[in-house]
Amino acid sequence: MVGAFRFHTSEWLTGGLHFIIFVFALEADTPQAWPYALAAMAAVSFFAWMASYQRYRQIHDLPTSNVATAAQGYVELTGHAAQLPGVPVTSRCSGLPCCWYRYYIERETSHDKWVHEDSGASNEHFLLVDDTGECVISPEGAEVLTSRKNTWTQDGYRNTEWLLLPRDILYAIGEFVSVSGAVTELDESRDVSELMSEWKKNPPQLLTRFDLDRDGNIDLKEWELARLQARREVRKRHQAIRSHDSVHMLRQPRDGRLFLLADDLPDKLGRRFAFWSGVHLIVFFGAGGASLLLLL
Repeated sequence: MVGAFRFHTSEWLTGGLHFIIFVFALEADTPQAWPYALAAMAAVSFFAWMASYQRYRQIHDLPTSNVATAAQGYVELTGHAAQLPGVPVTSRCSGLPCCWYRYYIERETSHDKWVHEDSGASNEHFLLVDDTGECVISPEGAEVLTSRKNTWTQDGYRNTEWLLLPRDILYAIGEFVSVSGAVTELDESRDVSELMSEWKKNPPQLLTRFDLDRDGNIDLKEWELARLQARREVRKRHQAIRSHDSVHMLRQPRDGRLFLLADDLPDKLGRRFAFWSGVHLIVFFGAGGASLLLLL
């Protein structure tokens, strides 16, 4: 998946740690450092192999379920992404309507270097839709793989954004639970606060919506209007949830198992994790064997 964002995946961890170990070995400027550096690389690759192989086995072994007939518990679902009615999600940097986003903002310094300015990800709920029904996705704690990555520079800032868009293919593994929409526990105050926090992350859009006197600031009266609008949007979303006879939700498993969201099909994902599992295993045996030879 070209340009994919891999959140907490072994590829990022392994590459970064291998590079750091390699740099330390070079700076040590002594042959005695290399056996230990290679042993450290082998250890990193071993743990990366376990992570990739675990993902491969879970994707390969877990049968795909339909939303309407999925059993309660750990399941695999495939469908397409959709926004939850009532509170549309817009990306932090570009303002595009989306189901999920993550962003990374860097600022250019006077020395022509880029430094971290801000980063984060959305936790707003969205939908997985298949031919049999809808399932609410709670993305908090998920490992997200998406091919939609955009980077651009504007006014001395470099913005990088990863998106899951409505109608994208959506593959998901997580804990599946179903409750009656009429008795679903919803916290209006918490959801209003979370929505206000999301709006505050995008000051230009916030000013466009609520700076009524166009003075470049949100005064107390305008903040109160914004809060009332957030409450209306949250109540509309809650009403949409409660209108369903039964609400299905996919969330982070409480037992620590993999919680994965991706805009690709399981066969392709499985092949990728199988490939990286093999690469990590080769590096483990190669670096470990070389370390032993140098120590003997």
